[in-house]
Amino acid sequence: MKHISLHRSLMAGLLALGLHAAPAVAQDKAVMEAMASYLDFVDYGGATIFPEQIPRDDWNKFVVIDARDADQFTKEHIPNAIHLEWRRVLAESERIPKDKPVLLYCNTGSLSAQAGFALRVAGYENVRILQGGFAEWKAKGGLDAASKAAAPVKH
Repeated sequence: MKHISLHRSLMAGLLALGLHAAPAVAQDKAVMEAMASYLDFVDYGGATIFPEQIPRDDWNKFVVIDARDADQFTKEHIPNAIHLEWRRVLAESERIPKDKPVLLYCNTGSLSAQAGFALRVAGYENVRILQGGFAEWKAKGGLDAASKAAAPVKH
């Protein structure tokens, strides 16, 4: 029974990642081992980072990837972000450096978390997910979220 539950969970995860050949992939021992290794060692937050943890001057240290659709990116995005829709991160992984910190975001953080999971299983250790996505980044002050969070409380 436990094996069936694990198999269903894995299948759901693979489908969420857009791997439509899930039955064939699920049987691949290397994929199973890579996913198990990732889950054994990933930090509790799944490599998330809050907007207020990034000082304004540190944003330029990241390769920022907007994982939303093209229309959303065109409408507005984090300055200097590149567009790479979340479903395409593995297909276009050559655009994602392994030697620099990478910050993925979507609207709320859920789709970018899936893209980040796929990249980390594929061997990327430098990927962070913007907690709360673009919506939270904007609500907390954008590039100035860290300084706003550190500002003294006004009464």
